Amino acid sequence: MIQKSPFNAASIPQPVIELGRDVCGDPVQSTVREWLITNGIGGYGCGTLSGMLTRCYHGLLVAALAPPLGRTLLLTKLDEAVQYLDTAYPLSCDRWAGGTTTGHGYRHLERFHLEGTIPTWTYACADALLEKRIWMQPGENTTYIQYRLRRATAPFQIKIKALVNHRNHHHVTQSQRCPQQQSNHTNQIQLPKNQLQNQSWNIFARSHPRGLKVEATGCSTPIYLLTTKGQLQPVDRWYQHYFLTQEKYRGLAHIDDHFHCATIRTTLSPGEIITVAASTEPYPALDETALAKRQQYEQTLLDQFSTFQPSDEIVHTDKATSRTSQRNRPQAASSSKVLPPALRQLLLAADQFIVKRTTTDPQTQERTEGKTIIAGYPWFGDWGRDTMIALPGLTLTTGHLEVARPILRTFSHYLSQGMLPNAFPEANSEPGYNTVDAIFWYFEAIRAYISITEDHELLEELFPALESVIDWHLRGTRYNIHLDQTDGLIYAGEKGVQLTWMDAKVDDWVVTPRIGKPVEINALWHNALLCMAEFCDRLGQPNSDYLDLAGFCANSFPKFWNASLGYCYDVIDSPEGNDSSLRPNQLFAISLNYAPPLSQQQQKSIVETCAQQLLTSYGLRSLAQSYPDYVGKYGGDRTKRDGAYHQGTTWSWLIGPFIQAHLKVYKDPELSRTFLTPLLSHLQSGCVGTLSEIFDGDPPFTPRGAYAQAWSVAEVLRAWQSIEQQLL
Repeated sequence: MIQKSPFNAASIPQPVIELGRDVCGDPVQSTVREWLITNGIGGYGCGTLSGMLTRCYHGLLVAALAPPLGRTLLLTKLDEAVQYLDTAYPLSCDRWAGGTTTGHGYRHLERFHLEGTIPTWTYACADALLEKRIWMQPGENTTYIQYRLRRATAPFQIKIKALVNHRNHHHVTQSQRCPQQQSNHTNQIQLPKNQLQNQSWNIFARSHPRGLKVEATGCSTPIYLLTTKGQLQPVDRWYQHYFLTQEKYRGLAHIDDHFHCATIRTTLSPGEIITVAASTEPYPALDETALAKRQQYEQTLLDQFSTFQPSDEIVHTDKATSRTSQRNRPQAASSSKVLPPALRQLLLAADQFIVKRTTTDPQTQERTEGKTIIAGYPWFGDWGRDTMIALPGLTLTTGHLEVARPILRTFSHYLSQGMLPNAFPEANSEPGYNTVDAIFWYFEAIRAYISITEDHELLEELFPALESVIDWHLRGTRYNIHLDQTDGLIYAGEKGVQLTWMDAKVDDWVVTPRIGKPVEINALWHNALLCMAEFCDRLGQPNSDYLDLAGFCANSFPKFWNASLGYCYDVIDSPEGNDSSLRPNQLFAISLNYAPPLSQQQQKSIVETCAQQLLTSYGLRSLAQSYPDYVGKYGGDRTKRDGAYHQGTTWSWLIGPFIQAHLKVYKDPELSRTFLTPLLSHLQSGCVGTLSEIFDGDPPFTPRGAYAQAWSVAEVLRAWQSIEQQLL
């Protein structure tokens, strides 16, 4: 009779993401689907369901050695093989540069599901069931891999090979090999020159009370490889020529080497567990409390949302000229009795982007622990624009107000000449400020936060800096960003610089320069001025100057309307004249809290045009298909990819402003909800449990780019909340 494990499955919530043999056993489907774990300080782990490495970013422990950046691949993978009832069951899967694949462990993969954000595999080996879970400890560069034998009728032997590295997560490794270690998977490979990290160092292991301390010569951070059970034997061997299909598709270096540092062997009985830990800490927790801590952390996230009730929100009746305000009491989206499972998964996904960032006060030089938002996994860091766009959805919609405050304070330390940084570099150098809109999104993020929290203490702290921002734009700042005194609109741009969110650039080629007066920049400027008027009201300050500037902008905004086409110009007063390209940027002239004045008919025409020509199942195209510059497929080398990025590629985050505009025009929340359905279904594909950055502009809208994107998750959550509030 088959023996069952005493493991209490009833204690685990019903999974939102659950895939069976039809996906798990298919070599293509199980390899195109990926998983993600994070630790809240910028470190992460990721891979494919099949276990095949397809990206240079794939690894069980990518540690943030200079949180939230300095991300370094330390533990690449564990290759498992099982011996049961005199039969060998390889559970790993690898593709080599010579064209061969080995392992094929997906053939034994019966089920994959997420327990919260914890990826969980169930392998069937004859009548035995083996479960594997992977998670990271919050606040530590520590990854756990746990194996539990759920059932078996005979001794179950498992062998685990640990493959490590010590390289930047953007790079690949070309090991300096000894002749006897040459791989027989392929002949000598001619590797691309970009993104190589040639390793002349040696990796060696030393004993540790619970395992091994693995070090690389010249590298200051060791990796501790620990286990709760079995024999851990050091090994000294390079595995060369892993073939990374996704990097090949992206036109980048795609042949990688990893070092086999140890093998773990043990025999399991039904119900028994072996846990392997990889950490930069010498003594991480190595018992059941580690898993319990992760589970409790995620349950706390859900509990905090369920009890969240925001305070009143200010809504100005005459946005351009009046100081009159009225209070309404929108119910929190959490007031719904039953949270849809897909939204519960998105709440957990939202937390994966929120990380710690230590900041230094420029005046006192005091270092404090702050917060920021990783723009996307696996390759993005924290970006000013992305952070401010994503902040309302990731922190306010989810009820994590205590996270929003330090993010807003953190970025205030980096204000320069009235601008927020576009991105923080990986190295300890100054951030770049080539963004015109990040600072205006900062105003909107503050407004959204204050409207819920009434945190006038923070507002008073930030207010002088916000005044300075407006002043810088009145007199002009970097990159020819200035107020045109003739019409009250913001002009931005100069040759060779990309400033708006459509910021693709290849060497000296700016794909969409948008020099002049972009439509969304001026909608954001109008919104920022009225945010300042509101802030003045709250702090008892005079606001007439800001109201006058907003009125000046509002009076000139009709210049964007293209009556012959029935929608707005994308850019006016550019060196080439007015740009009538049909792009989604005009939606912000409707969706923003303090939107500039457009007639109801104009708003309806914009929403209908964007719906008919830009909307896809997963967001909005960045350019209509009818334009000659349209590119429907995103892929190839950097030039091809960046050439398509904002020339037709679908962006999922744009579903947020589209739904906000649709709700404003049609006031039909049930209809608006239908636009979210495909994206919620996407949780089962791509990187399971989260949302992709972009999709092809042409059907079937294949997911591309970063497989987990902060503003994509944030805007779906925020749009869902807006729909729920209108339904109340």
